[in-house]
Amino acid sequence: MRVISGTAGSLKLKTIEGMDTRPTQDRIKETLFNMLSSDIAGTAFLDLFSGSGGIGIEALSRGADHAVFVEKSRKAMRCIEDNLRHTHLDRKARTMCQDAVTAIRMLDGEGQSFDYIFMDPPYGKELEKEVLIELLNTDLYSEQTVIIVESDLNTEFDYLEGTDLEVYRTKKYKTNKHTFIWKKLEEEK
Repeated sequence: MRVISGTAGSLKLKTIEGMDTRPTQDRIKETLFNMLSSDIAGTAFLDLFSGSGGIGIEALSRGADHAVFVEKSRKAMRCIEDNLRHTHLDRKARTMCQDAVTAIRMLDGEGQSFDYIFMDPPYGKELEKEVLIELLNTDLYSEQTVIIVESDLNTEFDYLEGTDLEVYRTKKYKTNKHTFIWKKLEEEK
């Protein structure tokens, strides 16, 4: 795994051995950031279920002002911190070693908000649903925020019906997909 582009482009990143994390493949990460690239500079980025930190590090490398990495595994968090130091992006990052819902509550209590919220939770456990429902009760996002969920191909988001969040785009790959979610505009509610 490597950083695709930006100030840390081509640097290799450490990953966690074993099946505890599932790093986003370089080609999928490249496709994702090609879709977002013109809008990343100057943004605040939240990387939930960070794993080795590859997505948030890519955002920082491409010009995001600040990124928060949330990962409950201490082993994975050490990997993220090593990768941030290796890429010299650690001064633009904050790491939180805890579960995503607790981190969301803390960040909201601090008055944080983000331009991008990315999450890549373990598949098949509906953790993305738990996180999205928790986000509904916060001010972490606005009408300009893009929420991106990496999930298996079978993950549904129909529970967002009737909320102020809606799916506006899905990009499918061979074994997984990225679902793009944003806040409904006031006139759409």
